[in-house]
Parts: sequence; C-alpha cells; structure tokens
Amino acid sequence: MRVLAIDQGTSSTKALVVEDGGRIAAAEAVAVNPRSGPGGAVEQDANELLDSIITAGRHAMQTAGGRIDAIGIANQGETVLAWDPRTGEPLGPAVSWQDRRAVAVTEGLADRAERLTEITGLPLDPYFSAPKLNWLAARVQQGAVVGPVDAWINRQLTGRYMTDAATASRTLLLDLHSGEWSQEACDVFGIDIEALPEIVDCAGPLGETGAFGDELPVAGLVVDQQAALFAESCLEAGEAKCTYGTGAFLLANAGQRPASSTSRLASCMAWRLGGISTYCLDGQVYSAGSALTWLEQIGLVDGAAALDQVESSVPDADSPVFVPGLSGLAAPFWAPTARGAWLGLSLASSRDDLISGFIWGIAAQVASLARAMQSDLATPIRALRVDGGMTRSARLMQAQADLLQAPVEVYPSPDATALGAAAFARIGATGAALDARSAVGAWRPASIFEPQISTEQAEQIVRRFERCASLLVELAADER
Repeated sequence: MRVLAIDQGTSSTKALVVEDGGRIAAAEAVAVNPRSGPGGAVEQDANELLDSIITAGRHAMQTAGGRIDAIGIANQGETVLAWDPRTGEPLGPAVSWQDRRAVAVTEGLADRAERLTEITGLPLDPYFSAPKLNWLAARVQQGAVVGPVDAWINRQLTGRYMTDAATASRTLLLDLHSGEWSQEACDVFGIDIEALPEIVDCAGPLGETGAFGDELPVAGLVVDQQAALFAESCLEAGEAKCTYGTGAFLLANAGQRPASSTSRLASCMAWRLGGISTYCLDGQVYSAGSALTWLEQIGLVDGAAALDQVESSVPDADSPVFVPGLSGLAAPFWAPTARGAWLGLSLASSRDDLISGFIWGIAAQVASLARAMQSDLATPIRALRVDGGMTRSARLMQAQADLLQAPVEVYPSPDATALGAAAFARIGATGAALDARSAVGAWRPASIFEPQISTEQAEQIVRRFERCASLLVELAADER
C-alpha cells in the first residue's frame, strides 16, 4: 500500500509518499510563515496553509510516481479560524495555537476552571482552542463560522466538515468521557454546539479529495503530537515520547480510560480507532525550537548542531538557569503571561554559559513534566522516545537522559508525525485487517543516550529549574 502522508505544521507542511515497511518514496516540504505581533499575537494565513498541503502533496506524488491508495493528514492542533459559511473563504488570519490574546477570556472564566477540567481533562488556558474561539467570535461579522482550522481544511479538501477525536480533545469543548461535544463547556465559552464539526475516528473512510489530481480516499486524520506518539510505537500505557519541534511536547499513553492528572497536566485522547478510545497525558514546553531560532536571531548560535560546539558541563549552583518561557509557561504552571529568562547571571557568565543554560533548561522542563507524568500514571517512564529537529543535538539529548535518569531513544526519521498519519491511513484503508502495531511497523532507534550523572545531581538540577520557573510565574502574577 502507498500512502500520501501530510504533516501540516506550524512552520512548514511536509508531504511523504510512504510504502509498505515505512519506506519513504518521496518527501517534499513547503514553508509556511506564522507572524507574531503585539499582545501575544501569532497568526497564520489559512489559505497559505491549505495551498502548502496541496503543493507539497502534488510534488511528493509527482516525485514518487505510481498510484496512491490513501491519504493521511496530521494537523497542528488548537489553531482556529473564522470563515464565510457560503464560500468557505477565511475572514482573516488563523489564530495560532501559540497566540496568547485570549488570556482575558481565561481570566474571566477562572471560577469555571475546575469544572471545565473535570469535563474536558484540560486546564483552562489560552493554548487550547475554545478561549481563542470565544476571542475570535467577538471580532468577526455576525454569521461567520468560527472553528478549528483542521476542520476548515478538511471541509475544503473533502467537502465534509469534520475533526478527528484526538484533535477535538484539544479544544476544551469535548467531554472526554463521552467523546462528544459538551453542551456545558460550549455554554461556558458562548459557542453554538451545532456549529462545531462532526467528530470522527482517526482512521476509516473519511471522505475523498480531488485536490491532488484524481479522487483519492482520505483514510487518516489526527493531531500532530498524537501522530508522533503512534509512530513511535507508544501503544501501551506508560510508554512516552517527546517531540522537539517549535515547542517540546511530552506525551505518555494512559491506556483506555481517561487519566486524571493531579499534576495539572493535560488529559486527552491519543486516538480513537473503531470507536474505541486510547487516552494520553500531555505536557508542553511552548518554546523549544522557537527559542533556538531566537538564539540564532540574536547571534548566540547557528542552528541545533551548534549547541554541541560549546563548552558545557553539568550545572552547579553557580551556573545560569534558562527558563524557556518565551511564549508563556504551560504545565504545571499554566502561566501564559510568564516570560523567559536566564537567572543566576554574574560578571563571570560567558556566552557558552548562556548556551549551556539553554540546553539544560529545555531538558529540565521536560524532565519536570516527566516526573509529574510518572506520578499521575503511578508508573515510571522506563525510556523516552524522541523526535524532531533538536534531537540533532547530542548534547541536548544527553542532558535529557541525565535529568530523566532513563534512556533516551532517538527515532530514526525526522518525520514521525507524517509517518503516524500514514499508519492511521493504512488502518483506515484496510479496516480491521491491520492492527496498530502492524500499521506502525518495526523500527530501531538511531541512537540511545544513557544517563551519565547521579540521581542526586539530576534532582538538584531539576529542583533548581523549578524554583526559577516559579519565580517567573510569581513575577508575572504580580505584574498583572
């Protein structure tokens, strides 16, 4: 079977033609351009997103040649859009998952936060879709449709207004226990439940599209991080992965019952297949690759590989601590107005100290999330599977293994998200004839990093990071 797999991401859209055994016959990428603005604004051109899918897909198919049996699409999640219900034309830019302008919405609903988490599994934060939908609806013309951008893309491609269950669980509008839209949550955010898209499984006969030439079946739909979780064979409860992309996203399979987090992690669907849901816990570092890009822009480094060219030793009490809160802090702080910082600077601090602090800061925040995840699941993370551009830094991966006190296994492809979408499409095109493990296929880590420092050292570094992050959260609260 040959699958066209689309990964529509924050900064690019990738298209792969994937054959049996996971062999990639062709790969194309088209850049997209998120735009930042005042007040925490991050916007994207919706037509650019759609055009990038079609362009990348057509080019990959042309390069590979031959037939395509099915299409799988992974979306960036949490991004929302307003459009004309008659024409489907966007009525302005898409509001990115990174956008923080809905802070006032979440602050105004603070007394409903606990109840919303009970229903949806998600903390009340502008990262998720519903606060942005409320914010955007107040700023567009009456009669406009305001919804998740993936549902708009699906409508444009197939004519079917739908979103997959995993993506729906990222909105703050899905009842995580029933798998349906929650009337109560919709009422809280002032959203018409009838205007929300149909919720579908992540695999199945989901529609057809002629956008890439001949009519082709769309057989897989999934949100990006859950696609990577699937591709990296995290199919049993307690198995975890972290994707180091624009942000760093740590997800752990929680089994077939919704996990209740006492650590303020996000609890959501990993995927739904044949009407059966698998759940996961999710912790986020909003700024990882984007923080690295910022380091490049201010002239400190030249790409992920340059992180390995600096002198870096295990941090001690005199080492600067970097807190990557450049787009706010997510779990467990949920402080959207917090900002990033280096703390503990002195006249002796050097450029290499700043870069080393950056490396250990990213690793420490992921390690802190992993500890919370282990507590919630009551099971250790015995190994962490990782993917994304920043895994090219051996120094970062070693720091991650050190602070996790567990092996870090690097996924052999930079395209875990697209390969996960391909696996869902295989299941959707073949039905019950293909189980999850067979759809994903076997793979071996490109490299494995083992811990090289003591548990006591790791504990000191992570605790110092958590104290510094807490200080920034307190400062943000004081300034509001």
